[in-house]
Amino acid sequence: MSQHETYIKRCLQIAKNGLGTTRPNPMVGALVVYNNEIIGEGFTNPYGGPHAEVNAINVVRDKRLLPKSTLYVTLEPCSHFGKTPPCSDLIIEHKIPEVVIGCVDNNPEVAGKGIEKLKASGCTVIVGVLEKECKQHHKRFFTFHNKKRPYIILKWAETRDGFIAPKTKGEKKPVWITNTFSRQLVHKWRAEEQAILVGTNTVLEDNPSLTVRDWVGQNATRVILDEKLKIDKTYNVTNDDANKIIFHGDNDVIPKIDEKTLDWSIHQPLSNRISGSYIKIEWHNRNEIAKQVCKVLYNFNINSVIIEGGAKTLQSFIDEALWDEARVFIGDVDFTDGVKAPRLKGKLVSHSKLLGDTLNIYAND
Repeated sequence: MSQHETYIKRCLQIAKNGLGTTRPNPMVGALVVYNNEIIGEGFTNPYGGPHAEVNAINVVRDKRLLPKSTLYVTLEPCSHFGKTPPCSDLIIEHKIPEVVIGCVDNNPEVAGKGIEKLKASGCTVIVGVLEKECKQHHKRFFTFHNKKRPYIILKWAETRDGFIAPKTKGEKKPVWITNTFSRQLVHKWRAEEQAILVGTNTVLEDNPSLTVRDWVGQNATRVILDEKLKIDKTYNVTNDDANKIIFHGDNDVIPKIDEKTLDWSIHQPLSNRISGSYIKIEWHNRNEIAKQVCKVLYNFNINSVIIEGGAKTLQSFIDEALWDEARVFIGDVDFTDGVKAPRLKGKLVSHSKLLGDTLNIYAND
């Protein structure tokens, strides 16, 4: 491994500290290296805060070393004003002579402009070090800008005999297939993604909370597919622990949107109506529900979503080929009968054990 690769690998390591907090911005990592010694490193702050390059430069004690140093960063430094000033301007201001970049930013507002600005200032720019690894690290960000939809993770647990739920049960709560360690891992995943999506039957049958109760982190936005608006305030998903987006097909609910804020309101609120953004979509073509959902979530600037059920909801995204990753638990139990697990074709990229549970992770080819 070359020296440049070693330092970009370290950038990738520290960048992960921003997982689940920088969204919708990418979780970038950066280093400042002087005379083969790391004198500053940083990762992107929660959305609206300083970027990785700014944090790495700011922690350098002796700023006189910056004009003799190299900056390493996983993603091209930004060149536009957003919540913060352009990182490329700060690099130029401190006269950093060399910048090594993992991959080019595919956001149209950047897309090479940061590199051009740095080169125009006389900076030496090296691009494409551990490019494949950097693109994989920034998979949510790249999917959002390239495919105009969120990065989609499917998640479910099934029994050894291929069921995700029993045929009948006595009360409205989940029937656990996996152990407590697997369930804690799911809560960690929820904290890492921007939204979590379920269908009507999952809410009515299991009454889930869809929170990160067993992990430290921010609750994801709850996205609920509720065609006939059967879900009312008695269900856990309707509390104020997280923002909510409700997709429905009720013609009596007429949403009005403020184009600047994407704030939706209800013209005809009902006493049992839950607070949230109500989005009407067309349900007559079942083969395009997932497509409509993805389009709305993209407009809401949501760059990742984890879909937790139920079987019909998961299968609809699979059938429309609108998924990137599937995380499938196989618990150490049998149901003999019940709701069949979704049918999935994908490349197995990971196979692991969590005590008695098996976790298979697939990628959509």
